[in-house]
Amino acid sequence: MKALKHILSCSLAASFTLLANTSHAQEAKGWDRTVRTADYLEPVIPRPAQEQSALDRLREFETRTGRKPNILILLVDDLGYGDLGAFGGGAMLGAPTPNIDKLATDGLKLTSAYATPVCTPSRAALMTGRIPARSGLTRPLLASDHPTKNPWADEVSAAKLLSENGYVTGLSGKWHIGEAKGMQPQDVGYDEFHGFLSVVSEYTQYMDSRKYSQLMLDPQRLETFKSLSEYNGVVEGKKGGDLKIVYPLETQKQMGNVDQDFANWSVDFIKRAAKDNKPFYLIHAFAKVHFDNYAGDGYEGRSPAKLPYRDAVVEVDDIVGRLTKTLQESGQADNTFVFFTSDNGPEEDSYPDSGFTPFRSGKGTTWEGGVRVPGIAYWPGMIKGGRISDGLFDLMDLFNTSLALAGIKDKIPTERYIDGVDQSSFLLADDGQTSRQAVFSYNQADFSAIRWENFKGYFKVIQYDQPFANISMSTFVPVGVAPWIFDIYRDPKERITRSNGDYEWLYGPILQLQAQHAATFVKYPKKDIGLGIGGGGDPK
Repeated sequence: MKALKHILSCSLAASFTLLANTSHAQEAKGWDRTVRTADYLEPVIPRPAQEQSALDRLREFETRTGRKPNILILLVDDLGYGDLGAFGGGAMLGAPTPNIDKLATDGLKLTSAYATPVCTPSRAALMTGRIPARSGLTRPLLASDHPTKNPWADEVSAAKLLSENGYVTGLSGKWHIGEAKGMQPQDVGYDEFHGFLSVVSEYTQYMDSRKYSQLMLDPQRLETFKSLSEYNGVVEGKKGGDLKIVYPLETQKQMGNVDQDFANWSVDFIKRAAKDNKPFYLIHAFAKVHFDNYAGDGYEGRSPAKLPYRDAVVEVDDIVGRLTKTLQESGQADNTFVFFTSDNGPEEDSYPDSGFTPFRSGKGTTWEGGVRVPGIAYWPGMIKGGRISDGLFDLMDLFNTSLALAGIKDKIPTERYIDGVDQSSFLLADDGQTSRQAVFSYNQADFSAIRWENFKGYFKVIQYDQPFANISMSTFVPVGVAPWIFDIYRDPKERITRSNGDYEWLYGPILQLQAQHAATFVKYPKKDIGLGIGGGGDPK
């Protein structure tokens, strides 16, 4: 225990001295293998050879094509790590995913990609490159929420920076990062938006009287609920303008078909960008497979499993195939970086309308099942096919990486902390390794855990009172004397730890990383936008 107290003392001292020593690139010290180039940027593991290789490859691409690459991010809602064939599921679960599997086979499969525990924070992190505690977007936004501050007033999205630098930017599908004016997609950098502002279950609660009878069969409750939002439908807008309702969402059939509508729009967006010969940045954000899953036309019973969730997975896969085919037919396949992922783990609370993960727990937790998601990077001729890597990748890295691919890394704002790192060299170099040393997991605004190499250290954990109740019946509590440390190569289900026995040597790297991360909040603090839950404490 004396050794642990000494490490804790040293870690806290490091917290107060780190920022004073970051005016220029620093050599890595102790367990830390990263270099910090600026106090507002997350430090990275230097990889000079692969960085030069990636830079050369991007320069050759631009010389050959005379343009910047397109960027297409395919973001599924609540897809489980194990739902895809490429990640152990697919046909084994009664829902083959050949189109997504082909992306993995022909691209780079990332087996340690990470998101946040729930959807709004993940989407905000992906778009801003910032841990949600810094943006204030720490939990899913509801139509009844009235933030005391517009989080986007001092946040900058990748879409905004790209739009200002020659890209046409679009978002198709689910937004879920604010409904008020000033928080809508066309207000924060997207040239075009077609989708809905909330989440599937916000709409289906007034569509299914058998499931939601206590709401739907009480006229006063139903009227009040529907009045919380003026946007109970599919909407669209363009930069600088207001949203208009394309059509209201009123029936289960409409909800079942909404992903095909979003796909139609994305296909048209890609074709228009190709015709105009402009590079595009498009986030295609699926409505599925978030509960409640209603079948689109022709998809009921399409999966061998004959289950609504599995039918939805089959439809998602078909749409991925349709979008990649559109890239090929429009001559954009070789010009487009594609990234496929999910915003968090499967929502086990909605079981059986839920996906599968081989890891512990699911959505709503910082256990591996809640935050570890499938990740696939695909770009013909630029990303070597057949690669598989367990290198760490956080979805917020897509912010920095997208800007790097577009050649505008120098446009990253300097007045706010950017937690993402540029992973372009990891993805593009044939033998690329991750530039990220650690992933930091939060429950809302509260620090919870660190993934470092093949270890996961917990400072606070989410405990649940019964299976499949990760959100409904859970508590968030600090651990005891020492961090809980798991070797997720040896025990990927995180069932037992011997932190103070086998893994006592790991207190050094885990506590050093925690202290350095905590130090960044001295100059770049958390933001409170009045969501009212989980705002407490420094990341300790």
